Amino acid sequence: MKNKLLLLFLLLSFLTTVGYAQQAVSSSYSIKGVLLDSLTQEGEPYATIRIVKKEAPAKALKMAVTDMKGRFQEKMSALPGLYTLTISSIGKITVVKDFTLKPEEKTVDLGTLYTAEATNELKGVEVIAQKPLVKADIDKIEYNVQDDPDSKSNTVLEMLRKVPLVTVDGEDNIKVNGSSSFKIHVNGKPDNMMSNNPVDVLKSMPANTIKHIEVITNPGAKYDAEGIGGILNIVTIGSGFEGYTATFSGNASNTGGGASAYATIKKGKLTLSGRYSFNLNSSPRSYSNGTQENTAAKTEIVSESSYKSDYGFQSGNLEGSYEIDTLRLISLGFGMYGGNNDGTNEGFTQMRNMGAAALSDPLYSYRTNGNNSGSWYSIRGNLDYQRTSRKNKERMFTLSYKINTRPSTSDSKFWYNDIKFTPEWSDYLDAVLLNQSSNGKQNSSEHTFQADYTTPIAKIHTLETGLKYIIRNNTSDNNRYNEEGEYDAYRSSHYKHLNDIMAAYLGYGIKVKKFSGKAGVRYERTMQDVKYADTPDRNFDSNFNDVVPSASFGFKLTEMSNIRAGYDMRIWRPSIWYLNPYLDDTNPSYIRQGNPNLESEKSHAFNISYSNFTQKFNLNLSLRYSFNNNGIENVTTLVNDKEIEGLKNPTGKEVLYSTYQNIGKSSSAGLSAYVNWNASPKTRIYMNMNADYDHLKSPAQNLENRGWNFFAYGGVQQTLPLDIRVSLNLMGQTPYTTLQGRGSSFYDYSLSVNKSFLKEKRLTLSAFAGNFFQKYQKSSYTTEGVGFKNTSDSKYSRRRFGVSVSYRIGELKASVKKASRSINNDDVKGGGGDGGGSTN
Repeated sequence: MKNKLLLLFLLLSFLTTVGYAQQAVSSSYSIKGVLLDSLTQEGEPYATIRIVKKEAPAKALKMAVTDMKGRFQEKMSALPGLYTLTISSIGKITVVKDFTLKPEEKTVDLGTLYTAEATNELKGVEVIAQKPLVKADIDKIEYNVQDDPDSKSNTVLEMLRKVPLVTVDGEDNIKVNGSSSFKIHVNGKPDNMMSNNPVDVLKSMPANTIKHIEVITNPGAKYDAEGIGGILNIVTIGSGFEGYTATFSGNASNTGGGASAYATIKKGKLTLSGRYSFNLNSSPRSYSNGTQENTAAKTEIVSESSYKSDYGFQSGNLEGSYEIDTLRLISLGFGMYGGNNDGTNEGFTQMRNMGAAALSDPLYSYRTNGNNSGSWYSIRGNLDYQRTSRKNKERMFTLSYKINTRPSTSDSKFWYNDIKFTPEWSDYLDAVLLNQSSNGKQNSSEHTFQADYTTPIAKIHTLETGLKYIIRNNTSDNNRYNEEGEYDAYRSSHYKHLNDIMAAYLGYGIKVKKFSGKAGVRYERTMQDVKYADTPDRNFDSNFNDVVPSASFGFKLTEMSNIRAGYDMRIWRPSIWYLNPYLDDTNPSYIRQGNPNLESEKSHAFNISYSNFTQKFNLNLSLRYSFNNNGIENVTTLVNDKEIEGLKNPTGKEVLYSTYQNIGKSSSAGLSAYVNWNASPKTRIYMNMNADYDHLKSPAQNLENRGWNFFAYGGVQQTLPLDIRVSLNLMGQTPYTTLQGRGSSFYDYSLSVNKSFLKEKRLTLSAFAGNFFQKYQKSSYTTEGVGFKNTSDSKYSRRRFGVSVSYRIGELKASVKKASRSINNDDVKGGGGDGGGSTN
């Protein structure tokens, strides 16, 4: 017993001695200072402070935030030595300050530190509680994807449903500010593949490669005047850090799987960053049926069909920069998106008198089979040179060059069988039911040259100006072959659409205390030349001149809230998808064709917004009104097929003919709301809502339609014990309105779980599921016109479940520096009914 007591006494004595020794060398210090905005000289409130030992930057010794006036004074017990203080604030440049603790100096005054607006991308931010996911500026809203736990398992398309002012319905149609006319940029640069296949690209991009998404509601004069709803700028991970890092990810689901990798590495003045991803998917079979009523003839065409497809997608980019010296920077980039698809379809069509039984006494009926394959790619490269003034780092001159090409191919085979008919329809079916095959090649290539200059004036003023020239060539070759494989010159099409675009802009900005404003004007001249290889007599050329003004203003009500207002005029040039005159008569009762005579669409928009963002509660309200008088609309009419120019072997029967025309007059009033409540440090509740009232009319066609549309996406995120993060999301939308019809309502739900492991959370495992209570999602759409009504219904699988894993290696120390100005070609209206594009 005495031995045990003696041992215990010696142990306590040892621990006391060690504690006393440590206490003797550790001291209490006070670190203080103030953080100001370098332009306004105002204090930066609630900025995150992090103090670490210089030789151990991964371990924070002290965390705190600045007060309302940007001041801080923190006490900490530490050993003498070298330390590093970093101060982070959303949308601002991170401040890094080294200092030394000395035994004889117990108070360290770091003085006045300055920060400024981040010029390229949102930097990495560390906060004590949950990080605000949304930031509002005078002309944009920014959503922090990287800090949203759902980004570990979702695609970029799914994350867009959370972004303020953006809606993505159950059919994956995207709208920005209530408009499907918008542009998508990636890393401040447009990728024109987004103009043609935005949904395909975004649903194939893993969200864990994205840093943040910007909704630029008032693009201003420096951006091309294209994109009525605004611009989405998607910023990928791989910049804003120091050192080298690489992350590898993989995913598998009930429809397929994929993998991705990105890496950043620096050596001396050279920095490189690369990213690559791919997906292989097999879509479950989808089904559709439709009824085409001819109310004058009292007949209807009823059809049923199904479709099955497999598709692959891949994307990658490589960016690099070289600092010639502290004032001169060269940056370059290479990027690629692309994919391919293979599909099969089969269907049954029957024409009968209205009111007749399903399979009794048809006027005619037939079955169809087909298969198709295609590919689409976008390849781009850019080179930028930036020169910064020695006297003022915010004064800079940039020269940029960009090349982009978008080749695509399509091959299809279509045949008819089991044909039955009454005598009166014999000639019609002989003329239109022709087994056929086709192949097509389309390409859009661009060369763009641009010069930009920006300079501050007397601290509170900014002036920017620039010139731009685009050489754009669109080509389309569609070859049709008959059943024997012989070339059908009459039904083939070979077409070129050449565009030269010159632009100049002048912009002015001011920021005085709580007030900020931007105004500008842009001039664009478009020189268009259209050529037909087979029918040169149809060649024509035309020129357009557009003067595009814009203005936006902001006022800071408090340190955490502001109000903004703006006006902008936008134009939208039709792309080759709208212009291509190729006559698609695969469905002989519903013929489709583009219109090479379309003119640019012009829109005017006014908006006012209120934002209040705190650590606990985020709110953004936006009210918008827009109108245009020459909108490009898809118009369907019931016509005698002899009236369709270029149709071979017309029969005199009535068919539906669909094309595009500049006939739309539309106005839209909308209210958008984003709400985020951090109920606790581990609970987040959010809602993204949008309500629109649309009025569309075409006096020339005597068409008019109007209606309300409401969209809501919301959910809750919860961090459980063991740092397990769970998210539950719900989405719903009421029917939407078009010029000649109305769509259907949708709803959707999903659940995801993820957890990170290992030191610094290098390994992340995720699982997700959506629409697990039902296999198929149903939708319907109705189009009406004089003498006809067309209704289509479809069902497709949206049930999804899967897992993903990502692993990060390396240490973050370096970033790819980019020119502050670069090329933005966002002036083309995309195809497929979706918006697309990218930002400076």
